[in-house]
Amino acid sequence: MSKPKKVVLAYSGGLDTSIILKWLQEEKGCEVVTFTADLGQGEELEPARRKAEAAGVKEIFIDDLREEFVRDFVFPMFRANALYEGLYLLGTSIARPLISKRQIEIAHQVGADAVCHGATGKGNDQVRFELAYYALDPEIKVIAPWREWDLNSRNKLIEYAEKHDIEIAKDKRGEAPFSVDANLLHTSSEGKVLEDPYQEAPEFIYQRTVSPEDAPDKATFIEVGFERGDAVSIDGVDMSPATILTKLNELGGANGIGRLDLLENRYVGMKSRGVYETPGGTILLMAHRGIEQITMDKGASHLKDELMPKYAELIYNGYWYSPEREMLQAAIDKSQELVTGSVRLKLYKGNVDIVGRKSPYSLYSQEHVTFEEDDVYDQADAGGFIKINALRLRLLKARDRKAGKNI
Repeated sequence: MSKPKKVVLAYSGGLDTSIILKWLQEEKGCEVVTFTADLGQGEELEPARRKAEAAGVKEIFIDDLREEFVRDFVFPMFRANALYEGLYLLGTSIARPLISKRQIEIAHQVGADAVCHGATGKGNDQVRFELAYYALDPEIKVIAPWREWDLNSRNKLIEYAEKHDIEIAKDKRGEAPFSVDANLLHTSSEGKVLEDPYQEAPEFIYQRTVSPEDAPDKATFIEVGFERGDAVSIDGVDMSPATILTKLNELGGANGIGRLDLLENRYVGMKSRGVYETPGGTILLMAHRGIEQITMDKGASHLKDELMPKYAELIYNGYWYSPEREMLQAAIDKSQELVTGSVRLKLYKGNVDIVGRKSPYSLYSQEHVTFEEDDVYDQADAGGFIKINALRLRLLKARDRKAGKNI
């Protein structure tokens, strides 16, 4: 790879990416453009601008991507009810393709020939970023400092920062208690105090949710409205995608909803422990399941559930821009055409329960399921249905008896 001349760095303003910025200038000798994405992580982003300016960066991008994040990435994923390994709502995974997309757009805009991320060589994010980069621009140069430099400890990073007059937050001067990634969908914590999977995560890990034990003793009831599989309102008030997720986060956090302690299988081969908080997403998943219950055909619903694990794995592993993910998305989106209506939910001490659902396209027929007398269903028909379905089982049993198998 030829030496890069101009690089777009995914920049948070924290210790690691501040060091990467300087390292790119010193070791690579290239011009650095910083890009900071506002995905609803809840942090003030202007300090990142000031730090980049202090480092001599001339082109600084700080983009509010919250609406695009929820509308074009989170909502399509939730149409699939995607859960990695049956539990994880993919909050970090789904943010990476958007960050990568915007990085490539900026690279094209400013004439950069390279992009850079701060993911380590042990994790999934390096894969997610780089698969997205190459899918969007096959010729782009990718710089991954953690796979190149020798700054492989916290002490070495701090020494480098002090040598180059890089600002270090006071809480970074010791061993950081854990690592955090956050966006509007979730927070993810890992490392340090969480590295022993047998020890319960301490309460200070949690940032968005109260403990279920400390949640209100009175339940909260809400109603979420849907159109074509996407949430569009809360309690009858229409809201934008990011506003809906923000409101659900507030409601879920206050009721102790959305905590997950997961030992997961990373794409790179190792197991890792992550502690996640996804309060709004947990409510949204249950609500979406509720509206699908009343609007989706059994065959379509069951097939969609069979496709979901593959879809979730593709997102987890970084294949958002792959043809197979797009093929699955087309099938999922087709299934959502009449997934419209509203779902009532009860939020109480860490739990989300569906307590009601309705839709103008409901497939629920009270006439057919009533225990009272009806004129639409002849119960005698069930006998023939059962005999036809039992035919192969009867023939198998007859054969086994001839073979002397008494089972």
